[in-house]
Amino acid sequence: MEWNDEQRALRAAVVALGPVLSDGHIERDGTGTFSRDGWKRLADTGLFALPFASEHGGLGQSLLTTMYVLEGLGESCRDAGLNFSASTQIVSAGVPLARFGSAALKERYLPKIAAGTAIGAHAITEPGGGSDVMGMRTSAVPDPAPGADGFVLNGSKAFISNGPIADLIVVYARTGPPGNPAAITAFLLDRETPGLTIGNPIGKMGLRTSPLCEVFLDDVRVGADRIIGRAGSGFLILDHVMKWEILCSFVINAGEMRHRLAQCVEYARGRTQFGQHIGAYQSVSNKLVEMRIDVETACKWLYDTAEKLLAKQNVSVDIAISKLVTSEANVRSALHAVQIFGGYGYMTETGLEKEVRNAVAGTIYSGTTEIQQQRIATLMGLNRGK
Repeated sequence: MEWNDEQRALRAAVVALGPVLSDGHIERDGTGTFSRDGWKRLADTGLFALPFASEHGGLGQSLLTTMYVLEGLGESCRDAGLNFSASTQIVSAGVPLARFGSAALKERYLPKIAAGTAIGAHAITEPGGGSDVMGMRTSAVPDPAPGADGFVLNGSKAFISNGPIADLIVVYARTGPPGNPAAITAFLLDRETPGLTIGNPIGKMGLRTSPLCEVFLDDVRVGADRIIGRAGSGFLILDHVMKWEILCSFVINAGEMRHRLAQCVEYARGRTQFGQHIGAYQSVSNKLVEMRIDVETACKWLYDTAEKLLAKQNVSVDIAISKLVTSEANVRSALHAVQIFGGYGYMTETGLEKEVRNAVAGTIYSGTTEIQQQRIATLMGLNRGK
């Protein structure tokens, strides 16, 4: 792609910050510590403001530009948890508000999201539901109180990225019978909303510096003015948000893969075994070639899909393939890197074992690999006879 001077400058500001954001990343991963300082520094670059309108404190950039800058973040910053929290900030609350929110909601909350002074999250997945969004049990029923015009929410949500630090949470709840796409509604809740309980941070395998928790709703009263879009439009909103989530979070992975490849090429050309550089051995060079193909393939799918989305084409298959290709390639790339570095790759100090743990998460969140495969198969008509 051809990028203009403004786009390159936006990316360069984030890339230049990468080494500062990376400082102490291995120690933070060990303790599961979120970098507040890193968050503030990212906010100062305008990263969170990229795709939002200027009247709401945004920079008015396109999806493609946002992805280009986020790819630079993945390439330059070794704190993958911070990277993941940053993409979650943009897509979880910002994107649904910007596209579907009322004028009042946008005026009140989007400037805070764009500035990074309010941290966003979204509550979709439930403890017993996993990827089965249509089977969600969290309910929102009309408030029976005299004169009330809102809803009462009850239920629980699991695996909420940014949850422990979130100021705003977009909660998806069922406002009609189960299994009906028109029976899901999105609500914007403040952290301090009575009846909303934020669970304690939960330990996890990877992305440890991106805090995660459960959220509990016990008779949470929400006014109708807190609905994003309209009642029953939650599934359409979620579909839009998930497209952005996959494109923005996995283009960061592509940037991480590109950095990992460069790191491995440099090591393979400098590390000597049995009288020659290990890059001269075909067993090593083949891995490096696979890593190169993987990162280029991932970028091709992600950016091409984004262009089709902006052109208002049907990208249902493209999104699923992009997510599947990139997440699986990221795991493969991380494992290759550990093997190329050998014993050093297995040690905590190089950060490569951490990258394996981080990469595994991508095969699960935003719809598992198996869900993406099933979605593609269904769109191919394989669930139907002739």
